[in-house]
Amino acid sequence: MLFAIALGALVYGLQQSSVRISRVVIYGADQSLAAIATGAMQGDYFGIIPRDSVFFVPESRIRGAIMAADQSIAAVSIFREGLSDLSVKVDYRVPIARWCGATPPSVASSTEPQNAAECDVFDADGFVYASTTTDTPLNDFVLYEPLEDGVTPIGATLPRASQLPPAFDFARQLASFGSPVASIVVRDDEIDDYLASGTRITYVLGNEENAFTALASARADFNLADGSIEYVDLRFPGRVYLKKRQK
Repeated sequence: MLFAIALGALVYGLQQSSVRISRVVIYGADQSLAAIATGAMQGDYFGIIPRDSVFFVPESRIRGAIMAADQSIAAVSIFREGLSDLSVKVDYRVPIARWCGATPPSVASSTEPQNAAECDVFDADGFVYASTTTDTPLNDFVLYEPLEDGVTPIGATLPRASQLPPAFDFARQLASFGSPVASIVVRDDEIDDYLASGTRITYVLGNEENAFTALASARADFNLADGSIEYVDLRFPGRVYLKKRQK
């Protein structure tokens, strides 16, 4: 009997407004997200404990609802302020570059500036999260890489995401030869870097260090800045094969 009375008193106490979240404050994002957080706290646990109880805040539920509402959000931090306020801090994804599809429409388009409206942005984890953004991507070059069949771009993770950081480092290093990379095309385990000058640099993905060393060792034999070279093939260890563009 005493247990039942104590349990009843506990349930009654948890129902009181003084121990329930009455206000949600959003930091770093639009305050409209407060309504989503509030919605995630609707209902009860087991039909007796309110989800908006300050003692049982459903943080994972709130976090999931907010991130599902806006895929450009990378992280959500939740903490209580007093007994009735809930603070939510939002951190947005940083755009690394633009993903413009599986393959460029043509070889010529690989060196031309891409229309931002035709491409999506992705973050450091290779997560494609938006078709537009007010933030400028960290890299000027664009990426072409096939997604898995049937996968919708927004919300997808690029298949080679874990291998892209060194590939992007290599692309930035190529600018030291006089022409920046305009686009990167992933083809299975190979990479085509198209320079703004029109030259294509091909190498094996994951072999960036050796490829750059080989290219640097032979830089006296060619000019990558003037468009005189059609392509440079670095797929074979210690070898640099190139084709000059016919005039």
